[in-house]
Amino acid sequence: MWRFRRKDGGGTATAELPPDMGAEWTGSTAELWDEIERLSAANREQPDTGTERRVLRLRHVAGARAYAEASRGSDFAARDAAGLPAGDPLPEFTRADLEPGLLRAGILRDGCVLVRGLIERETALAFAERIDRSFAERERHDTGETPESGYYEEFMPNMPYKGVLGREWIKDGGGVLAADSPKVAFEMFELFRAADLQPLVDGYLGEPAVISVHKTTLRKAAPTVPGAWHQDGSFMGEVRSLNLWLSLSHCGDIAPGLDLVPRRLDHLVARGTDEAMLDIQVSQAKAEEAAGDVPIVRPIFEPGDALFFDELFLHKTASDPSMPNPRYAIENWFFAGSAFPEDYAPVAPW
Repeated sequence: MWRFRRKDGGGTATAELPPDMGAEWTGSTAELWDEIERLSAANREQPDTGTERRVLRLRHVAGARAYAEASRGSDFAARDAAGLPAGDPLPEFTRADLEPGLLRAGILRDGCVLVRGLIERETALAFAERIDRSFAERERHDTGETPESGYYEEFMPNMPYKGVLGREWIKDGGGVLAADSPKVAFEMFELFRAADLQPLVDGYLGEPAVISVHKTTLRKAAPTVPGAWHQDGSFMGEVRSLNLWLSLSHCGDIAPGLDLVPRRLDHLVARGTDEAMLDIQVSQAKAEEAAGDVPIVRPIFEPGDALFFDELFLHKTASDPSMPNPRYAIENWFFAGSAFPEDYAPVAPW
């Protein structure tokens, strides 16, 4: 049996699950990470579905500990605008350019930061094929067949975290939760590692990052799926966050990309007006009003390019039924453990 105490000092929550779910860990947090690293190293040498499943479950346990142990009082990195070029509505950076302070300055000025070649092009294209496989195996699952082990297994968070509702909605939007594919999730964490994201993201948030079961999505966006302007802060509540939107295919012209308002907004734009169908959506007129004299942009992304932004950034999927190709991407939210959304189940990314 695994017990932990929430950071707010509330009562001890208890979860009791079968041993293969990994919730039985009773050692220290340091020992937990030693085990995650040991299993990850073994899996790099000889991939094994059982090991990948175990690593994902232990990362969930580690995420819960990070959430429970997070200290209050941390803050974002101090902005460092010295490296921000002037005059470009959406300047481009490489991973080598970025430090936490520059990332913070870019988001506070332009709403987002565009990073070219965050991961290698061929690596991105290969990962897109893995997403395709997870979609195919989910289809087998949904039609009553047995999917290939490790590619689609609906993840059940440990108590007291809520299970995932709305998988049909996620499917209709062209997504599979990364936690529902332990094989692909393992490779995603390897991408994070190869891109050396830990010092950048932790430094930006001011404390170790936590991701979630609910907001880490493997995306295959079809041109027929319409986009809608939105700010994720309209449904995540009070958080300290950083989104990584990682393109795995050429998009923005022949495949759905993103329309962006490249300016800092310090508030939530009015929602549910004009043609906006849902109360989390922003109308075209309100998006243009928010943009002001800054032009809305639709960048062309190559496989491996990334966009970083926070919960106040106004954007939408830019799709057109005439586009011939789908777009592949990873959409992942990093959160400060001390400002993690209560309705989500935590996972430690590193």
